[in-house]
Amino acid sequence: MPTVHFTDAEGAVRDVEGNPGDSVMETAVRNGVPGIVAECGGSLSCATCHVFVREDTLDQLPEMEEMEDEMLYGTAVDREDNSRLSCQLKLCEGQDMYVSTPETQV
Repeated sequence: MPTVHFTDAEGAVRDVEGNPGDSVMETAVRNGVPGIVAECGGSLSCATCHVFVREDTLDQLPEMEEMEDEMLYGTAVDREDNSRLSCQLKLCEGQDMYVSTPETQV
């Protein structure tokens, strides 16, 4: 089973088991993880599920598509090189995903 390790802006870590094929956002919302607002429900139209992916795990993810890049560029206040929308990150069997939530989404 995949596990998502969520770190909030204050450094608190919460480990949540997810289901293969679910997004990081769906996993967060289903488990009440703070900092993942997900106003649009995963339809790629709000960027309130913005996360920072741990740098050493970025190469395990598919390339960011143009729509996600545009949404982050136009909406995310604190975008970084490792920014992704958690609604676009699908979990795989046996995967460990490490993400942090921005301070602006507290």
